[in-house]
Amino acid sequence: MRAELLRLAADLAQKGEPFVLAMVVRRESYSSAQQGDMALITRDGNYHGWLGGNCTQPTVKREAHRALHDGRPRLISLSPEPGREQRPGITALPMTCQSGGSVDIYLEPVLPAPRLVLFGISPVARALALLGKALGYGVDVVDTQVIPGSVPGADRHFNNLRAPELQSLSAAVFAVVATMGENDEDALTAALAVNPAYLGVVASRKRFAQIRETLTAQGVSQEVLERVKSPAGLDLGARLPEEIALSILAEVVQFRRLRADASAPEPLPSEREELDPVCGMTVLVANARHVGEHAGATFYFCNPRCREKFLAAPDRYLAAAKAPPTHAG
Repeated sequence: MRAELLRLAADLAQKGEPFVLAMVVRRESYSSAQQGDMALITRDGNYHGWLGGNCTQPTVKREAHRALHDGRPRLISLSPEPGREQRPGITALPMTCQSGGSVDIYLEPVLPAPRLVLFGISPVARALALLGKALGYGVDVVDTQVIPGSVPGADRHFNNLRAPELQSLSAAVFAVVATMGENDEDALTAALAVNPAYLGVVASRKRFAQIRETLTAQGVSQEVLERVKSPAGLDLGARLPEEIALSILAEVVQFRRLRADASAPEPLPSEREELDPVCGMTVLVANARHVGEHAGATFYFCNPRCREKFLAAPDRYLAAAKAPPTHAG
């Protein structure tokens, strides 16, 4: 199973598709999970592997969904008594498996590498490709004259400035226009269409003012052009192409880190949760696969068995949910 999951993980990573790797790092009897058991959860909620009984899946899938959203790993503990599992750095959640055991599961989101999209084949663009690759970026080079394999460090080469592949990138995109006088306006227009998080132009202030004037006359808004950084890069006194590339990537790194530290992830577009009326497990509505209708209302279940039990005797479970809590003694 582990070998199959690792092959699947390698395939997804090669395709640039995000996923979560989950592993049992601690367990207590009588859980069916064993330390080292693994699962892989894809962006669309597909679940591959084994982390214990089916009752663990909804919680793991929900937490994996959140990990892909904020890009942060997490350690969760599933226990019949989550209040007793409160420990620093761990999120304690209820376990509803009949076995009564508990498991700690580590979830690691694996996201596509950020992409560096370079417009131009100038010496600065070539230096950026090599340095960007060394820093772990996926590198695309876009230029009407580029020849596949001619820019060391580049993963892909595009002769079409509006290549469809550039319009559907799932990773964070950082773009640099380094055409250095060759089709600058067309290249910047194409770079804006990629909607990058960061966009820098390698040009003098005088030249960029001319580019900006031309694009404004073509209908590009001032607000959009205000987001363009020119001259691109931190002021390091750089002169050589390699030094300029270093200053630009230093600025990209600074931009990424400051943005990550300054802003919390936006809320998920659909975080609505419902309780499974049979077992009490929390179910994320957006990813719910087991749904039932009764008396005009919709109910969500963590697994098909809970759904079958409910539909066989809905009044029994609804009455139990409305009953006041009992107190010992």
